[in-house]
Order: sequence, then C-alpha cells, then structure tokens
Amino acid sequence: MHERYAVSHDFLTAATGDEVITISRLINAFFRWEFNSCESLIRGTEVHPIDYANACPDVAVTSLHYYFPWAISALVKWSVFSLATGRRTKVDLTTERYFAIADDDSLDYDAKIEAYLALADEYFETAKYHEWCAANLPHFDDQLKDWVAGQDFDRILRETVATTYPLHEQEKFLAHFRGLTGLWLSDQSA
Repeated sequence: MHERYAVSHDFLTAATGDEVITISRLINAFFRWEFNSCESLIRGTEVHPIDYANACPDVAVTSLHYYFPWAISALVKWSVFSLATGRRTKVDLTTERYFAIADDDSLDYDAKIEAYLALADEYFETAKYHEWCAANLPHFDDQLKDWVAGQDFDRILRETVATTYPLHEQEKFLAHFRGLTGLWLSDQSA
C-alpha cells in the first residue's frame, strides 16, 4: 500500500506532462467531477488514462505520503474558493460542446486537446480560481508548510500509523512517512 505512489520528478517531457494535466482536467470537467483522482499509464510519450472514476479518492497520508500535503492544499483551497465565491456545481454536462470538438476533422489531436482545455478552464473557472487564491489565500502555502512541520501533523501521522499498521511495523512506517513528508517540506523550501 505505502509503495503505490513513488516520489519521482521530471520523468515526463514537458509536453507529456501538459497532456496528462489537460486530460485530467478535461475528464473531470466533462463529467463535472470536482473531487476525484486520476491515473494514467505513460508509454514513451503516449498518455493512456486508466483510472478516472474515483468519486471517493484515497487521500490518506499512508497512501499519498509525499503528495499528501499537496492533496490537502488543493482540496482546502478549492473548497474555500467554492464556498466563498458561491460557486455551484453545474449538473448540465453540455457534452455536445465536447463532441463538436471531437467531430471537427479540421482539428488535429493537439488542437483538440487545446480546445478541450479551454472548455475545462471555463467550467473550473481556472483563471478566477487562481486570482482568488492569490488575493485571498496569499499565505496559505506557507501555513501549510508550518502545519506539516508541526506537532499537530505529527500527532495525526502517529495516530494514523497506529491505527493502520500492526504494532511491530509502526516504528518503521512512522519513520517512512516522516521521511517522505519531510522530503516534501524540503522540496517546497528549495
């Protein structure tokens, strides 16, 4: 369980990384999912979405470890943005707009991805979200780092390990997850 997500950076080309992010946003915008996890297989530079329908994604520190602070940050920021701006989830899927792009023979794959991203950014109000976070949560990332480095987070981590692993494995996994979240802190400070 604890080795499902490896800490690895810069293993995708910039274009492939952008494609993964775009496809993730596209699928979530298409289905109107606002809390979901997305997984893809990468073969060379080809992106193959494999697991996108996770209405209750695993965001446990014991699963995400290094990526846990990022996931919590994204969830909190999105929730606060949605609440503070009165954003309402839309139930009209407007699939015809996506299908029109798919059916447009004048567009190649890259142009279709770009058009899909525009629809996703429209649905998620991406520009408004980033502007709102910059204006209203300017210190959030620093506060998150302080929390992850602090006693409250360590207490939560200890309690989570204690309820997840047998007694004889707890010391090993506590050190493992402390190391990975510590690495995240170090990377955020770099």
